[in-house]
Amino acid sequence: MNNLEKIDRNFAVKAPDGAERAWLDIEQAPFQICGLMREGDRYVRLPSAVAEQVSDGVAFLNYNTAGGRVRFATDSPRIGLRASMHGICRMPHFTLCGSAGFDLYDDTGEKPVYRGTFMPPYEFEDGYESEVFVGEGGLRQYTVNFPLYSGVKTLEIGLQNGSTLAACEHYEPVEPIVYYGSSITQGGCASRPGNAYQAMVCRALDCDFLNLGFSGSAKAEDTISDYIARLNMSVFVYDYDHNAPTAEYLQETHEKMFLRFRAAQPTTPVIMMCRPQPNPNEDDLRRLAIIQATYENAKKCGDENVYLINMHRAVADFCGDGATVDNCHPNDLGFMAMANAVIDAIQSNCLL
Repeated sequence: MNNLEKIDRNFAVKAPDGAERAWLDIEQAPFQICGLMREGDRYVRLPSAVAEQVSDGVAFLNYNTAGGRVRFATDSPRIGLRASMHGICRMPHFTLCGSAGFDLYDDTGEKPVYRGTFMPPYEFEDGYESEVFVGEGGLRQYTVNFPLYSGVKTLEIGLQNGSTLAACEHYEPVEPIVYYGSSITQGGCASRPGNAYQAMVCRALDCDFLNLGFSGSAKAEDTISDYIARLNMSVFVYDYDHNAPTAEYLQETHEKMFLRFRAAQPTTPVIMMCRPQPNPNEDDLRRLAIIQATYENAKKCGDENVYLINMHRAVADFCGDGATVDNCHPNDLGFMAMANAVIDAIQSNCLL
Protein backbone atom coordinates (compact mmCIF):
# COMPACT_ATOMS: atom_id res chain seq x y z
CA MET A 1 0.00 0.00 0.00
CA ASN A 2 1.58 3.29 -1.09
CA ASN A 3 -1.35 5.68 -0.78
CA LEU A 4 -0.96 7.46 2.55
CA GLU A 5 -4.44 8.96 2.25
CA LYS A 6 -5.87 5.46 2.79
CA ILE A 7 -3.87 5.10 6.00
CA ASP A 8 -4.29 8.63 7.40
CA ARG A 9 -7.36 10.55 6.28
CA ASN A 10 -5.81 13.82 7.53
CA PHE A 11 -3.52 13.71 4.49
CA ALA A 12 -6.43 13.43 2.06
CA VAL A 13 -7.04 16.42 -0.20
CA LYS A 14 -10.51 17.62 0.70
CA ALA A 15 -12.70 18.30 -2.32
CA PRO A 16 -15.91 20.39 -2.24
CA ASP A 17 -18.79 18.52 -0.64
CA GLY A 18 -21.22 19.00 -3.52
CA ALA A 19 -23.40 21.54 -1.72
CA GLU A 20 -24.91 24.16 -4.00
CA ARG A 21 -22.89 27.35 -4.17
CA ALA A 22 -22.53 30.44 -6.32
CA TRP A 23 -19.24 30.68 -8.23
CA LEU A 24 -18.05 34.28 -8.55
CA ASP A 25 -15.27 35.62 -10.79
CA ILE A 26 -12.79 37.67 -8.75
CA GLU A 27 -12.59 40.19 -11.60
CA GLN A 28 -16.04 41.40 -10.55
CA ALA A 29 -16.82 43.83 -7.73
CA PRO A 30 -16.61 43.81 -4.77
CA PHE A 31 -13.52 41.56 -4.89
CA GLN A 32 -10.21 43.42 -4.46
CA ILE A 33 -7.17 42.03 -6.28
CA CYS A 34 -3.80 43.05 -4.83
CA GLY A 35 -0.27 42.53 -6.10
CA LEU A 36 -1.30 41.47 -9.62
CA MET A 37 -2.59 42.93 -12.86
CA ARG A 38 -4.74 41.31 -15.51
CA GLU A 39 -3.13 40.91 -18.91
CA GLY A 40 -4.84 38.92 -21.64
CA ASP A 41 -5.99 35.57 -20.28
CA ARG A 42 -3.83 35.50 -17.14
CA TYR A 43 -2.38 37.43 -14.20
CA VAL A 44 1.07 39.04 -14.17
CA ARG A 45 3.13 41.05 -11.71
CA LEU A 46 4.41 43.68 -14.12
CA PRO A 47 3.57 44.51 -17.74
CA SER A 48 4.81 41.81 -20.10
CA ALA A 49 6.29 44.46 -22.40
CA VAL A 50 8.59 45.50 -19.55
CA ALA A 51 9.36 41.95 -18.41
CA GLU A 52 10.37 40.90 -21.93
CA GLN A 53 12.85 43.78 -22.14
CA VAL A 54 14.52 42.70 -18.90
CA SER A 55 15.31 39.03 -19.64
CA ASP A 56 13.78 35.74 -20.72
CA GLY A 57 13.79 34.63 -17.09
CA VAL A 58 11.80 37.63 -15.88
CA ALA A 59 9.41 37.28 -18.83
CA PHE A 60 8.72 33.66 -17.87
CA LEU A 61 8.51 34.18 -14.10
CA ASN A 62 6.28 37.21 -14.49
CA TYR A 63 3.40 34.74 -14.83
CA ASN A 64 4.11 33.27 -11.40
CA THR A 65 1.62 34.91 -9.06
CA ALA A 66 3.85 35.43 -6.00
CA GLY A 67 2.37 38.04 -3.70
CA GLY A 68 -1.02 38.04 -5.39
CA ARG A 69 -4.09 38.25 -3.17
CA VAL A 70 -7.84 38.57 -3.48
CA ARG A 71 -9.80 40.13 -0.60
CA PHE A 72 -13.50 40.13 0.20
CA ALA A 73 -16.04 39.81 3.01
CA THR A 74 -18.70 37.13 3.37
CA ASP A 75 -20.81 35.27 5.90
CA SER A 76 -20.63 31.99 3.97
CA PRO A 77 -19.72 29.09 6.27
CA ARG A 78 -17.84 27.45 3.39
CA ILE A 79 -15.53 29.13 0.94
CA GLY A 80 -14.76 27.34 -2.29
CA LEU A 81 -12.05 28.04 -4.82
CA ARG A 82 -11.94 27.08 -8.49
CA ALA A 83 -8.75 27.94 -10.38
CA SER A 84 -7.64 27.63 -13.98
CA MET A 85 -3.84 27.49 -13.97
CA HIS A 86 -0.71 27.03 -16.08
CA GLY A 87 3.00 26.49 -15.63
CA ILE A 88 2.73 24.39 -12.48
CA CYS A 89 6.10 24.15 -10.73
CA ARG A 90 6.96 20.88 -8.97
CA MET A 91 10.27 20.77 -7.11
CA PRO A 92 11.70 18.24 -4.65
CA HIS A 93 12.41 20.81 -1.93
CA PHE A 94 9.25 22.90 -2.25
CA THR A 95 5.76 21.87 -1.13
CA LEU A 96 3.14 21.82 -3.87
CA CYS A 97 0.77 23.89 -1.74
CA GLY A 98 3.53 26.53 -1.55
CA SER A 99 4.36 26.57 -5.24
CA ALA A 100 0.83 25.98 -6.57
CA GLY A 101 -1.69 26.28 -3.72
CA PHE A 102 -3.82 29.07 -2.30
CA ASP A 103 -4.38 29.76 1.38
CA LEU A 104 -7.03 31.62 3.33
CA TYR A 105 -6.83 34.14 6.19
CA ASP A 106 -9.61 35.65 8.26
CA ASP A 107 -8.73 39.35 8.63
CA THR A 108 -11.71 40.34 10.75
CA GLY A 109 -10.09 40.56 14.17
CA GLU A 110 -7.13 42.44 15.52
CA LYS A 111 -4.79 39.73 14.22
CA PRO A 112 -5.36 37.76 10.96
CA VAL A 113 -6.07 34.08 11.50
CA TYR A 114 -5.07 31.28 9.12
CA ARG A 115 -8.20 29.30 8.24
CA GLY A 116 -6.85 26.72 5.82
CA THR A 117 -5.26 25.92 2.49
CA PHE A 118 -7.04 25.26 -0.78
CA MET A 119 -4.89 22.19 -1.29
CA PRO A 120 -3.97 21.16 -4.86
CA PRO A 121 -4.22 17.46 -5.74
CA TYR A 122 -0.71 16.19 -6.42
CA GLU A 123 -1.28 15.09 -10.01
CA PHE A 124 -3.36 18.07 -11.16
CA GLU A 125 -2.36 19.75 -14.42
CA ASP A 126 -4.29 22.87 -15.31
CA GLY A 127 -6.35 23.84 -12.29
CA TYR A 128 -8.40 22.43 -9.47
CA GLU A 129 -11.32 22.98 -7.13
CA SER A 130 -11.10 23.03 -3.35
CA GLU A 131 -12.94 24.26 -0.27
CA VAL A 132 -12.25 25.50 3.26
CA PHE A 133 -14.87 25.26 5.99
CA VAL A 134 -14.82 28.44 8.11
CA GLY A 135 -18.06 27.97 10.07
CA GLU A 136 -20.83 30.32 11.05
CA GLY A 137 -19.92 33.72 12.42
CA GLY A 138 -21.54 36.53 10.48
CA LEU A 139 -19.85 38.78 7.95
CA ARG A 140 -16.08 38.32 8.06
CA GLN A 141 -13.17 39.65 5.98
CA TYR A 142 -10.91 37.25 4.11
CA THR A 143 -7.68 37.23 2.11
CA VAL A 144 -6.76 34.46 -0.32
CA ASN A 145 -3.04 34.27 -1.12
CA PHE A 146 -2.09 33.16 -4.65
CA PRO A 147 0.54 30.53 -5.54
CA LEU A 148 4.20 31.53 -5.36
CA TYR A 149 5.61 29.57 -8.32
CA SER A 150 2.75 28.88 -10.72
CA GLY A 151 0.47 30.83 -13.03
CA VAL A 152 -3.22 31.60 -12.69
CA LYS A 153 -5.53 32.25 -15.61
CA THR A 154 -8.86 32.56 -13.81
CA LEU A 155 -10.02 32.31 -10.22
CA GLU A 156 -13.52 31.92 -8.88
CA ILE A 157 -14.67 32.01 -5.27
CA GLY A 158 -17.57 29.74 -4.33
CA LEU A 159 -19.99 30.89 -1.64
CA GLN A 160 -22.88 28.96 -0.19
CA ASN A 161 -26.16 29.98 -1.82
CA GLY A 162 -27.87 32.80 0.04
CA SER A 163 -24.63 34.13 1.52
CA THR A 164 -23.65 37.78 1.54
CA LEU A 165 -20.66 39.08 -0.41
CA ALA A 166 -19.21 42.51 0.40
CA ALA A 167 -16.03 44.54 0.06
CA CYS A 168 -13.39 44.37 2.77
CA GLU A 169 -11.51 47.28 4.28
CA HIS A 170 -8.51 48.65 2.41
CA TYR A 171 -4.97 48.19 3.60
CA GLU A 172 -3.32 51.05 5.46
CA PRO A 173 -1.31 52.74 4.09
CA VAL A 174 -2.78 52.48 0.60
CA GLU A 175 0.59 52.57 -1.21
CA PRO A 176 2.28 49.14 -1.18
CA ILE A 177 5.69 48.05 -0.01
CA VAL A 178 7.61 46.97 -3.13
CA TYR A 179 10.05 44.05 -2.85
CA TYR A 180 12.68 43.22 -5.48
CA GLY A 181 14.96 40.23 -5.36
CA SER A 182 15.72 36.59 -6.05
CA SER A 183 13.92 33.27 -5.56
CA ILE A 184 13.88 34.00 -1.83
CA THR A 185 11.93 37.19 -2.49
CA GLN A 186 9.61 35.26 -4.80
CA GLY A 187 8.83 32.90 -1.92
CA GLY A 188 10.93 29.79 -2.34
CA CYS A 189 10.52 27.60 -0.35
CA ALA A 190 7.61 28.60 1.91
CA SER A 191 5.28 25.72 2.78
CA ARG A 192 2.29 27.79 1.64
CA PRO A 193 1.88 31.29 0.16
CA GLY A 194 0.92 32.99 3.43
CA ASN A 195 4.27 31.98 4.92
CA ALA A 196 6.40 33.95 2.49
CA TYR A 197 7.96 36.73 4.52
CA GLN A 198 6.22 39.58 2.68
CA ALA A 199 2.82 38.07 3.49
CA MET A 200 3.82 37.90 7.17
CA VAL A 201 4.85 41.57 7.08
CA CYS A 202 1.58 42.43 5.35
CA ARG A 203 -0.51 40.77 8.06
CA ALA A 204 1.50 42.25 10.92
CA LEU A 205 1.40 45.82 9.60
CA ASP A 206 -1.88 45.74 7.61
CA CYS A 207 -0.07 46.99 4.51
CA ASP A 208 -0.31 46.14 0.83
CA PHE A 209 2.73 44.87 -1.08
CA LEU A 210 4.03 43.99 -4.53
CA ASN A 211 6.36 41.01 -4.93
CA LEU A 212 8.90 41.49 -7.72
CA GLY A 213 11.03 38.49 -6.84
CA PHE A 214 12.30 36.61 -9.91
CA SER A 215 13.94 33.26 -9.26
CA GLY A 216 17.48 33.27 -10.62
CA SER A 217 16.69 36.37 -12.66
CA ALA A 218 16.98 39.42 -10.39
CA LYS A 219 20.11 41.15 -11.67
CA ALA A 220 19.28 44.85 -11.28
CA GLU A 221 19.10 45.52 -15.01
CA ASP A 222 18.43 49.14 -15.98
CA THR A 223 14.98 48.29 -17.37
CA ILE A 224 13.67 46.74 -14.16
CA SER A 225 15.42 49.40 -12.06
CA ASP A 226 13.71 52.19 -13.97
CA TYR A 227 10.34 50.41 -13.86
CA ILE A 228 10.52 50.03 -10.09
CA ALA A 229 11.58 53.66 -9.69
CA ARG A 230 8.33 54.76 -11.39
CA LEU A 231 6.05 52.80 -9.06
CA ASN A 232 4.04 54.37 -6.27
CA MET A 233 5.09 52.80 -2.97
CA SER A 234 5.48 53.41 0.73
CA VAL A 235 8.80 51.53 1.14
CA PHE A 236 11.23 49.85 -1.25
CA VAL A 237 12.97 46.65 -0.10
CA TYR A 238 15.67 45.13 -2.28
CA ASP A 239 17.74 41.99 -1.93
CA TYR A 240 19.13 40.38 -5.07
CA ASP A 241 22.69 39.37 -4.16
CA HIS A 242 21.88 35.67 -4.62
CA ASN A 243 21.28 36.36 -8.31
CA ALA A 244 24.29 38.56 -8.92
CA PRO A 245 26.58 36.14 -10.83
CA THR A 246 29.66 37.36 -8.97
CA ALA A 247 30.54 39.76 -6.20
CA GLU A 248 32.06 41.98 -8.90
CA TYR A 249 28.70 42.10 -10.66
CA LEU A 250 27.02 43.07 -7.41
CA GLN A 251 29.63 45.78 -6.93
CA GLU A 252 28.84 47.16 -10.40
CA THR A 253 25.05 47.15 -10.01
CA HIS A 254 24.00 47.53 -6.37
CA GLU A 255 24.72 51.19 -5.78
CA LYS A 256 23.84 51.95 -9.39
CA MET A 257 20.31 50.60 -8.86
CA PHE A 258 19.94 52.54 -5.63
CA LEU A 259 21.02 55.80 -7.28
CA ARG A 260 18.62 55.31 -10.22
CA PHE A 261 15.82 54.73 -7.73
CA ARG A 262 16.83 57.66 -5.57
CA ALA A 263 16.94 60.02 -8.55
CA ALA A 264 13.25 59.29 -9.18
CA GLN A 265 12.17 58.97 -5.53
CA PRO A 266 14.40 61.12 -3.32
CA THR A 267 12.57 60.53 -0.03
CA THR A 268 11.00 57.04 -0.26
CA PRO A 269 12.40 54.78 2.50
CA VAL A 270 14.75 52.11 1.10
CA ILE A 271 15.64 48.93 3.00
CA MET A 272 18.69 47.06 1.73
CA MET A 273 19.23 43.43 2.74
CA CYS A 274 21.67 40.61 2.09
CA ARG A 275 20.74 37.00 1.48
CA PRO A 276 19.60 35.11 4.61
CA GLN A 277 22.58 32.79 5.14
CA PRO A 278 22.97 31.80 8.81
CA ASN A 279 26.50 30.45 8.18
CA PRO A 280 27.94 32.99 5.74
CA ASN A 281 31.10 32.09 3.84
CA GLU A 282 33.73 34.46 2.50
CA ASP A 283 31.73 35.27 -0.63
CA ASP A 284 28.58 35.95 1.41
CA LEU A 285 30.49 38.37 3.63
CA ARG A 286 32.07 40.10 0.66
CA ARG A 287 28.62 40.67 -0.83
CA LEU A 288 27.35 42.01 2.48
CA ALA A 289 30.23 44.48 2.52
CA ILE A 290 29.24 45.69 -0.96
CA ILE A 291 25.64 46.23 0.16
CA GLN A 292 26.83 47.95 3.32
CA ALA A 293 29.00 50.29 1.23
CA THR A 294 25.95 51.41 -0.76
CA TYR A 295 24.18 52.12 2.51
CA GLU A 296 27.11 53.98 4.07
CA ASN A 297 27.67 56.09 0.95
CA ALA A 298 24.03 57.12 1.02
CA LYS A 299 24.29 58.07 4.68
CA LYS A 300 27.44 60.11 4.00
CA CYS A 301 25.50 62.02 1.35
CA GLY A 302 22.87 62.94 3.95
CA ASP A 303 20.25 60.35 3.02
CA GLU A 304 18.13 59.78 6.13
CA ASN A 305 15.71 57.35 4.49
CA VAL A 306 17.97 54.38 3.87
CA TYR A 307 18.21 51.31 6.13
CA LEU A 308 20.31 48.13 6.21
CA ILE A 309 19.39 44.66 7.47
CA ASN A 310 22.13 42.08 7.98
CA MET A 311 19.90 39.10 7.22
CA HIS A 312 22.72 36.65 7.95
CA ARG A 313 22.60 37.72 11.57
CA ALA A 314 18.81 38.02 11.70
CA VAL A 315 18.18 34.40 10.71
CA ALA A 316 21.13 33.03 12.68
CA ASP A 317 19.97 34.71 15.87
CA PHE A 318 16.38 33.57 15.39
CA CYS A 319 16.78 29.96 14.28
CA GLY A 320 20.39 29.17 13.42
CA ASP A 321 20.96 26.70 10.62
CA GLY A 322 17.37 25.50 10.85
CA ALA A 323 16.40 28.43 8.64
CA THR A 324 16.60 26.80 5.20
CA VAL A 325 15.56 23.70 3.28
CA ASP A 326 18.78 23.45 1.23
CA ASN A 327 21.27 25.88 2.77
CA CYS A 328 19.89 28.53 0.46
CA HIS A 329 16.09 28.90 0.39
CA PRO A 330 14.31 29.68 3.66
CA ASN A 331 11.76 27.38 5.20
CA ASP A 332 8.88 28.88 7.19
CA LEU A 333 11.15 29.44 10.18
CA GLY A 334 13.63 31.32 8.03
CA PHE A 335 10.90 33.43 6.50
CA MET A 336 9.60 34.28 9.97
CA ALA A 337 13.08 35.49 10.91
CA MET A 338 13.16 37.64 7.77
CA ALA A 339 9.69 39.02 8.44
CA ASN A 340 10.58 39.91 12.01
CA ALA A 341 13.67 41.80 10.84
CA VAL A 342 11.72 43.79 8.22
CA ILE A 343 8.87 44.53 10.63
CA ASP A 344 11.36 45.78 13.22
CA ALA A 345 13.08 48.02 10.67
CA ILE A 346 9.76 49.51 9.58
CA GLN A 347 8.30 49.98 13.05
CA SER A 348 11.41 51.20 14.84
CA ASN A 349 12.01 53.82 12.14
CA CYS A 350 8.30 54.74 11.70
CA LEU A 351 8.43 54.09 7.95
CA LEU A 352 4.66 53.58 7.53
